Amino acid sequence: MTQIGEQAPDFTLANQHGEQVSLSDYRGSKAVVLVFYPFAFSGICTGELCTLRDRLPDFDNDDVALLAVSCDAMFSLRAFADAEGLTYPLLSDHWPHGAVAKSYDNFDEEKGCALRGTYLIDREGVLRWKVENGLPDARDVDEYVSALAAV
Repeated sequence: MTQIGEQAPDFTLANQHGEQVSLSDYRGSKAVVLVFYPFAFSGICTGELCTLRDRLPDFDNDDVALLAVSCDAMFSLRAFADAEGLTYPLLSDHWPHGAVAKSYDNFDEEKGCALRGTYLIDREGVLRWKVENGLPDARDVDEYVSALAAV
């Protein structure tokens, strides 16, 4: 289990365009808001990710990058991004199924999906803040903004 103050587990995943994105790509340059969500096209997830889209300057700017991760296949994520106008990276943790979510102890084995975990990782790759919600519990985006301001 990743604890606050520890190095966040690095990973490399394909985004909705098939491009490889690594957490370490941001080391030394930007903090990262890492958002795990259960399923593309589901009600709560769509609402959360569209809220992030609508407030994107808070989470994708010169100081911070937004990365959203689910266990959906890359092609599903592309269709989801296109349908909802999501321009930030949607990363596919499809295979090995849920490996990155598991490395953050944020995976539901029974349902086969990521949980609603949000992690703030500083420029050095250290986990500085996290919140983990249950599957039916939507997140409060204002919490992310407050956490970013504190870091």
